[in-house]
Amino acid sequence: MALALNKEELSQYLVEVFPQVRDDFAIEALTEDSVIMRLLTAERHLRPGGTISGPSMFALADVSVYAMVLARVGRQALAVTTNCSMDFIRKPDGDAQMIAECRLLKLGRTLAVGDVLMFSEGSGKPVARATLTYSIPPAGSAAASF
Repeated sequence: MALALNKEELSQYLVEVFPQVRDDFAIEALTEDSVIMRLLTAERHLRPGGTISGPSMFALADVSVYAMVLARVGRQALAVTTNCSMDFIRKPDGDAQMIAECRLLKLGRTLAVGDVLMFSEGSGKPVARATLTYSIPPAGSAAASF
């Protein structure tokens, strides 16, 4: 399936629908099958001890799947997370940026399932893994035309 939004269109749309987090995430790469997102780590993303917090990693996983769904189905701002399972595998490097590699496992008419591996930049060992399910508004609904 071809992309409905390219990297630039997707980046702009995310800023339009979530301007409050425009300084938190960046799209590094986008293909028909995957998106690579970066958490633009700031002090607010750290937990005591100086490592990236669990809530910040959840946000990165969530926005990565959201971005991948939008890239494939287009402007569906009201697609929502319906489930998340997340495993924290190892402590992230304290001073490194967090990178998420996301791929869609399933994209149906009303549900999408994505898998995300997160890494400290420069490390090949995953820090966390998440699987998320998104509900996609039915075509023609008020939610689908946002």
